[in-house]
Amino acid sequence: MDHKLQNSFLTVTVSDLGAEIQSVVDNNSKREYMWQADPNVWGRHAPILFPIVGRLKDDQYTYNGNTYHMGQHGFARNSQFEVESKSDDKITLLLKSNEETKKQYPFDFELRVTYTLVNNLLEERFNVTNTDNKEMIFGIGGHPGFNLPVDEKINKNDYYFKFEPSIDHIRIPFKAPLLDWEHRYLVATDTLFEISDSLFKDDAWVFQLKGTNKVSIRTDTSDYHINVKMDGAPFVGLWSQYPKVANYICIEPWWGISDTLDSNGNLEDKIGMNRLEPGQSWNNGFSMAFHDKQI
Repeated sequence: MDHKLQNSFLTVTVSDLGAEIQSVVDNNSKREYMWQADPNVWGRHAPILFPIVGRLKDDQYTYNGNTYHMGQHGFARNSQFEVESKSDDKITLLLKSNEETKKQYPFDFELRVTYTLVNNLLEERFNVTNTDNKEMIFGIGGHPGFNLPVDEKINKNDYYFKFEPSIDHIRIPFKAPLLDWEHRYLVATDTLFEISDSLFKDDAWVFQLKGTNKVSIRTDTSDYHINVKMDGAPFVGLWSQYPKVANYICIEPWWGISDTLDSNGNLEDKIGMNRLEPGQSWNNGFSMAFHDKQI
């Protein structure tokens, strides 16, 4: 079932399947900002990644002597959430552990995803609560896909990423589907980071971050731009499907990453994971600001 949030700036549609954004429309220009999930290219809009981000080596891991199988990005994106609360400009969706999740992930938990509209900004917040009697280990992240409008004056190659603060960032290269952690290197992001189809021929560009960061999609030939602000996300992925190509791009704030080439498969040793003691909660998230004019 779909649920709508609305204010004077935006109309947002969210599904309780996967707690996934379906649409963000500008009320004035009628612009659709979100990728519309063409199944021939990439059949999702903005999935929630939980309890892992990325892929596990051989799609499996071990915990407490037992082996568990889990597909890329975990199970939340395919799970049915319940609406815990809703108003005109805010919704909280809830996923609780159950018999099916325990087959893949041996922890009791509650995952809440809250969307809040504030003017032309949409906040996406995660709340994870450990309802188990043991320490919980998890990864989580967002995966929003944004349209890149093109016409006779603007093509995809006119768009670029802008990083703020404008400093060098550490890139973690892919040897798909795993990360080459040992060969991280600095990439200059203080200049324009141009978008092209071939940019993603080796999979996503993954950066290690510190502090508060903002990544924007911009073009000098239009007022259209989208800002994704991350408070404390240790990683961000930039991605678009390849070799299938289309006019969209993903900016993905992550609190977790794919397994590395030298991963031993033990969940306790997996790089980038978060830990919660019984009864504790973890809160974090990001915001997306949508602009048709420079403001």
